[in-house]
Amino acid sequence: MLGQVCVALALFIMLCFGMAKSLYTIPLKIFIGTFNSSLDLDLTPMKRIQASGNGLSLASDPAGIVNFLDMVTNLQGDSGRGYYMEMTLGTPGQKLNILVDTGSSNFAVAAAAHPFITHFFNTALSSTYQSTGRGVAVKYTQGNWEGELGTDHVRIPSIPGTPTINIATILSSNGFFLPGVNWQGILGLAYPLLAQPDSSVEPFFNSVVRQTGIPDVFSLQMCGAGLSDSTTADPAGGSLVMGGVEPTLYSGSMWYTPIKEEWYYQVEVLKLEVGDQNLNLDCKEYNQDKAIVDSGTTLLRLPVNVFNAVVEAISKTSLIQDFTSGFWGGTKLACWLKGETPWRFFPKLSIYLRATNNSQSFKISILPQLYIQPITDVDGRLDCFRFGISSSANGLVIGATVMEGFYVVFDRAEKRVGFAVSRCAVNGGLAVSEILGPFSSADVASDCAAGGLLKEPLLWVISYALMAVCAVVLLILLLLLSCRHRDRSGEITDESSLVRHRIK
Repeated sequence: MLGQVCVALALFIMLCFGMAKSLYTIPLKIFIGTFNSSLDLDLTPMKRIQASGNGLSLASDPAGIVNFLDMVTNLQGDSGRGYYMEMTLGTPGQKLNILVDTGSSNFAVAAAAHPFITHFFNTALSSTYQSTGRGVAVKYTQGNWEGELGTDHVRIPSIPGTPTINIATILSSNGFFLPGVNWQGILGLAYPLLAQPDSSVEPFFNSVVRQTGIPDVFSLQMCGAGLSDSTTADPAGGSLVMGGVEPTLYSGSMWYTPIKEEWYYQVEVLKLEVGDQNLNLDCKEYNQDKAIVDSGTTLLRLPVNVFNAVVEAISKTSLIQDFTSGFWGGTKLACWLKGETPWRFFPKLSIYLRATNNSQSFKISILPQLYIQPITDVDGRLDCFRFGISSSANGLVIGATVMEGFYVVFDRAEKRVGFAVSRCAVNGGLAVSEILGPFSSADVASDCAAGGLLKEPLLWVISYALMAVCAVVLLILLLLLSCRHRDRSGEITDESSLVRHRIK
């Protein structure tokens, strides 16, 4: 009986953790070409298992430590290849471009050559680098890397001093560095719970706040709205403001939604609309597993049921009815003759978020210029576009597709995320995003995130505990069977043989 229990427990643990060339679709004809979608970033870590009102408007932080205007346009890049800033590591300083990622918590830099990067951080040349001797590995939804933990001084533009930061030096990777990217590391800006190998590794921003005294707030503007993710023109860029909010980067009011859990920046989505059509799904469907704000993910990612409902609604609302499933699935592009744009054929998409007043919500809306995305020129006669939304098996992710429409504030001090219309979210002179509210949330559950899956670190604790129980039970069984074996002068029963074979 105990053996059967252990088998059942083992199966439970396994269930917990079991977790080119393309056709380019044109409304009237098919164009055959090569579509390399590998530039899409999805750097949501796969851990081992898991408001309304005006916002802060300051030109510098209250303590006068930093001037936010100095941080404007300190980012380069675009949504397809990521937004990054130049930082200086070590003594003497070595300059690297570091990807800004609100969906992870490790500050990691290349410390060995890789065919897709131009240079790396040479720890041997830094007199202040200190290795901790601890290995570290991080697996993302796309790609992974392994390396070693250490510490060193980091100089950040417009931030005083040289704080000492935990640095993961990447020694090997797979699918992490991609062709065409111009960054050599990643700046994880999420909470300690996501840090690897454990939460004792203090994340970058925690260290900066503790050592410099700036407020525990940062804000992010990503200015790639409506631009090709593979363009050879100057990158769009943006701004990462550490310590507060820069009012020149947004227009209108700042709306805040509470942070539900401090691991990712987890928020609560109440409903989605396509055009003016409510999808009418249970609000828990939108928050299945989790709903997070993640600058390291290129697309808007939706749980499978939500994604299917969105595609169906867009298909019915769109003035074009002949798109194949390949376009919605991300394997085909829709192409028009040069100079023709498809955005007039598609509806806007709205996401309702719970406001800081629990009985209210607000909605952030993106026009099709943000989710019907231009791709690099594949033929001199055609302009081609991809679908900027994908399905997800591990939660709803508000990635760059949406974030490019807004100036997003990560107010960790007040445990909230703010959204305001970004001043650079303009395409052809037209604003491509909007915010409206407040709306009553009386028609949805009081907690749409309730009843989700257990968080990953907790699952690991439970799983290890269950495995320990099984190990103790098996040990007791072996001891008992050993005693029986001695009593019967070498006789081995079918039962004892079965236990031995299970162990093998």
